Amino acid sequence: MSDTIKEDLTRDHAGLTDTFAARRYFQKFEAITGHLARVAAVMEQERGLSKLDVKVLGGYVRAIAATFEALSLKYLMTGRDTGTFFGSIAIDRTESGFPVFRELLTMANDAQQAARHLAGTMSTAKLKDEMIRQIVGDLTIPTKLQFAMSQRLYYEALERDGLFWAQNDPQAQWLGDLSPQRRRYLLHWAVYDSQVNLPAIYLLEVEDSGARGLPVDDRRWPEAQAHLMAQSLNGLKLLTIAQGFDRDFDDLHPKRLRRFHIGPMYSAAYTLQTGPIHDVLEEARAPEGQDWALAWTEERLESERVERERSGWFGTVEREIFALDPFAGRGVDTGATATERSIIMPARPFQVLAEKNPPGFRDVRKFVVSRSGQVVSYR
Repeated sequence: MSDTIKEDLTRDHAGLTDTFAARRYFQKFEAITGHLARVAAVMEQERGLSKLDVKVLGGYVRAIAATFEALSLKYLMTGRDTGTFFGSIAIDRTESGFPVFRELLTMANDAQQAARHLAGTMSTAKLKDEMIRQIVGDLTIPTKLQFAMSQRLYYEALERDGLFWAQNDPQAQWLGDLSPQRRRYLLHWAVYDSQVNLPAIYLLEVEDSGARGLPVDDRRWPEAQAHLMAQSLNGLKLLTIAQGFDRDFDDLHPKRLRRFHIGPMYSAAYTLQTGPIHDVLEEARAPEGQDWALAWTEERLESERVERERSGWFGTVEREIFALDPFAGRGVDTGATATERSIIMPARPFQVLAEKNPPGFRDVRKFVVSRSGQVVSYR
């Protein structure tokens, strides 16, 4: 590890100021996000996820990849003398390995002003022409023009759809009708959690007994969206989120709520980890691009039964009773029916993990990625 990287990794939130370190960081995440779609496909084959689950999760994974691509363009010239100070990508080196929450807030602000920035810069074709003129005519590297190009490409990326933002509002997918007055929907949304600097994806299956379908109800749908976004905090248990939703909307009945945590990402070059994962990555001594591990955690809360509760003078409403993890009373602590932890890693670190077999990883599902991109699941 270079002295520059060591200096960068002296704080919990570290800025990658070395050119090659920053580029390798984004290349690593480009590879990792590419593997996640294949991991989800393996989960579908093993019936852990439905085809719709994979489609929804795949959309968010692609959005995460697009956001990383945009950030890589923004910081393409990190460490180069561009004549303009523009900082460096800040990552959470101890808790997540992902960029800090502030990076996504800044990106959202930049997106609001993208059109103005693009209008004030030369076109891509003009910038390329100017760079060729400087290289051929002045025999110098056109660093300032390269920086201008990177920023133009960054703002162009922000104008495209499909990025993962700090908040990604709920969408509704119709799952079918149970009766003329009762419909089923999958609601899904995602956030970049500011407490842990990690993406979290939520999938909520609900039954709707309202007079109008939820997505076309001008009153309930905005209220439901606002409620779900306000409750999308890593520190809140699924039980708390589901019960709050159940009580605030008498004609919306949450049947299954899932939360997927993407990360942390561990890397010997970029993060400081302790415990077994530190020993695994250090002993693996994997080549560049193979020295990482990514956690993937699914929390799941399911309705066990329905009870009716008095509402007003004469009415009653349905209330969900949720099933909690029955083992050793852990459900009360976790607020979930079940929690499944997985780790995704290349073959070299997995070999070391299998040899060491540390206690904390024995119940963790392992997805091993080969150099060709093939994914194999181990329990």
